[in-house]
Amino acid sequence: MGSGHMPIGRRERAKEDKRERIMTAARELFVEHGVRRVTTQQVARRADVAIGTLYLYASTKAELLIMVQNEKFAAAVDSGLAAANAAVGQGALEPVIALIRPVVECVREHIENGRAYLRELVFGDPAEPYRQAGLTLAGRLEDGITGLLTRDEDIGAADAATLARVITAIIHISTTATVCLHRSDEAVLADIRDQIHATLAPHIRAA
Repeated sequence: MGSGHMPIGRRERAKEDKRERIMTAARELFVEHGVRRVTTQQVARRADVAIGTLYLYASTKAELLIMVQNEKFAAAVDSGLAAANAAVGQGALEPVIALIRPVVECVREHIENGRAYLRELVFGDPAEPYRQAGLTLAGRLEDGITGLLTRDEDIGAADAATLARVITAIIHISTTATVCLHRSDEAVLADIRDQIHATLAPHIRAA
């Protein structure tokens, strides 16, 4: 009976190996050329798999991009949450900025790819598994902002959730707008900081 399980294990290992090769190939090519100039055939060739095999893992180039960017986005959210926890006690603004800094840097690491990724998450099919995973990550970010805001005694839970949605919208526009493409990360973050400060200030003053 034990030997009956071994072929399944080998198949799973082979599948995981192919997935990792596809991910690595896509990651490298998107960085080297940008998503617009990469084809699925190029990814398959570099990963050393047949194009049909690649389509078993991602049926479109957009799905390949989301696969790759989800890993980076997840790491950025984790890093931001850790930084935000270290900044708790410095008011409402500073922990939020600590949380979103690595996220902004992640999206802008390769601006073309970051813009395409956010566009696919917002306008793509939300039932597609990789988009679902990306939207879950976006939810983690929004929930993280909500949690930080509710630690401030001046901001109620309902307002915190609404403000978190506003802040994520600010991040989205500020990291993808054409007028911001050639600005530095620090300049974009400074602008985001000003917008968030203006968003939070009336709520804190009202309390």
